[in-house]
Amino acid sequence: MNDKIITVFLFSDFKRLQTVMLKNGASMDDLDFSIVSCLQQDGRMSFTVMAGQLKVSVGTIRTRMNKLIEDGTINIIGRVDPDKVGFRSYAHIAVFVRPATLKEEVAQKIAGLPEVSFLAMTSGDYDLEVDVMCRDNDHLVNFVNGISAFEGVHQTKTTIYFKVYKYAQPDLGLLKNNSA
Repeated sequence: MNDKIITVFLFSDFKRLQTVMLKNGASMDDLDFSIVSCLQQDGRMSFTVMAGQLKVSVGTIRTRMNKLIEDGTINIIGRVDPDKVGFRSYAHIAVFVRPATLKEEVAQKIAGLPEVSFLAMTSGDYDLEVDVMCRDNDHLVNFVNGISAFEGVHQTKTTIYFKVYKYAQPDLGLLKNNSA
């Protein structure tokens, strides 16, 4: 999983943010956060409109955007509504790996599967948390049977989501310094 990507998302209360050092060694200043905020409001916003809103030149926006993309700080994607495009079975799968030394190997295999929308190593009762989007329940059963056959997968527990109420990224505003 790439921990140096900030995916563009919406939030409503954007305020002045200080420079934040990212895990990839890059830093984001107030203008960078403002650019990301503009994209969160409208992922297709033109550099010209963004420059006007932020009161900087189009060239400045272009340069900053290129830097943010090239250093892996942002990744601009089109997010679809899974239900509207035909995914009817959305589930959470807890994966128990034995022996524990196979966690990374199992995680890499699962990460390569196209149904996987989220994968993380966890603390607690199980080792890996997997969210998947499948066409239907038969597809989900085949997926679970497939990962259950991986070397090291000891057990899985599947929870089907009947209805998703919120599907969003975390609020970028949480990164602002609250001690000021």
